[in-house]
Amino acid sequence: MRKTVLILLAVAAFVLLPFAPQAQITHASQGRLDENATEVLKKAAARFDKNVSFTVTMTVLDGKKQQKARQSAEVRYSKGKYRLVLPDQELISDGTTVWHWNKQANEVTVSAMSDDDIDLLNPGRLLANYSKSFKAKYIRTDDDGTAIVDLQPRSTRSYHKIRLFLNEDDGLLRRMEVHKYDSGRENYDITDFKRASNAASQFTFDAAKHPEVEVIDMR
Repeated sequence: MRKTVLILLAVAAFVLLPFAPQAQITHASQGRLDENATEVLKKAAARFDKNVSFTVTMTVLDGKKQQKARQSAEVRYSKGKYRLVLPDQELISDGTTVWHWNKQANEVTVSAMSDDDIDLLNPGRLLANYSKSFKAKYIRTDDDGTAIVDLQPRSTRSYHKIRLFLNEDDGLLRRMEVHKYDSGRENYDITDFKRASNAASQFTFDAAKHPEVEVIDMR
């Protein structure tokens, strides 16, 4: 479950925040494709400086595109820190440490964030430095103004591409798809974007306040 929900935070920084006006993307020639991808990702990257909250609905599809699971989570995000609330568990991180709080089992598993997790869960870093870890490929812009951009990992990941669906004009992310090697897919649809007052205490698990919860430190 942890690996499934971790990708949710990759969504966070593509949304909500204001940005300076930018030139309209043009698609007149094949040679503009990489430039088109860079342009829309720059707009998305401009949305990182504020605290936000939003809802992500995740749908897991198998290799035959049959739905295997569907779940929504409420997320608070602040520059790589996050708190993701599911019905029976929470995933909390201060940007370095991850607490997985299983409320049914009454336990918290503590682990260090891996390099792959950092790429996916700190969208500011992901977009600011995407060219180091990913190759961006512009696919097309639909009639409704949705630009589609693929991020293809330069090194081995558990997936072969992340497909982003963004408003061409302002970089707002509508949807993210994580495409797996077995033809399975995880879809993330994002709604209810809001600015939020996120206190630093929201991004750690305070064991002293929950003495009844068993802490399992895996670091």
